[in-house]
Amino acid sequence: MNTQRDGRLAGKVALITGGSSGIGRACALRYAEEGADIVIADRDAARGAEAVAEIRSSSNCRALFVEVDVAEEASIEAMVAAAVKAFGHIDTVVAAAGISSAAYVSGVPAADNTPAEARHLINMPVANWQRVLDVNLTGVMLTDRVVARHMIEQGIAGTIVNVASSAARLALPGAADYCVSKAGVAMLTQVLAMELLAHQIRVNAIGPGFIETPMTQAMREKPDSHAAMIERTPMGRLGTPREMANTALYLACEESSYTTGHTLYPNGGMFVG
Repeated sequence: MNTQRDGRLAGKVALITGGSSGIGRACALRYAEEGADIVIADRDAARGAEAVAEIRSSSNCRALFVEVDVAEEASIEAMVAAAVKAFGHIDTVVAAAGISSAAYVSGVPAADNTPAEARHLINMPVANWQRVLDVNLTGVMLTDRVVARHMIEQGIAGTIVNVASSAARLALPGAADYCVSKAGVAMLTQVLAMELLAHQIRVNAIGPGFIETPMTQAMREKPDSHAAMIERTPMGRLGTPREMANTALYLACEESSYTTGHTLYPNGGMFVG
């Protein structure tokens, strides 16, 4: 039983997709620090088990891993059912599962040796485009709505935090699928926030810039690519997963009680306004 009842999420249950690594894992750890019981949902059971063990060893909070494919509605429904069976309810969700390209594998450095021209939209296989949208946009939509249905059924005034990207507002050649999927997440957040107002469910998003995660590892290991990321970031450094988790935490707790439908962009000043 959870004996930790201090913190901004004390007594809450948080479901985090993509919770085995990167920003999702940082959110899981940060939310546990603030008193939440954690359901980590991901495709990688081994890393999920590691994350659960880390939470259990560093807090008094309960933690559970559930395997999920966010591109499959039945899998998401099973994920939510497992979380509710274990903990009784879900108060907040972070929809962090995402891929940078169709070839990306969670937790594996995202090296892509495809020639730049082949990644341009006019040459991109439709299947590649569809895969990224299935995970990054439809996966977020399905996660949000299945969790929202549960919250409505139980009368929970919950919070939803989607993980978009600064790429939602920056046109990156060779990454049309990723940019469009994340722009879609930002708009999805706005529309869903308005639709769920009557149920007192707040929906917001974060749009990270370049962050030190497995998704950027291959770029960080190449001097030219690393320099390009730094050049795009006025603060002159990459962000950390914990900084993203802190932003998500704000949107998940009562400190942001008058905020819904917004995407916050923790990106080192990459753009303002």
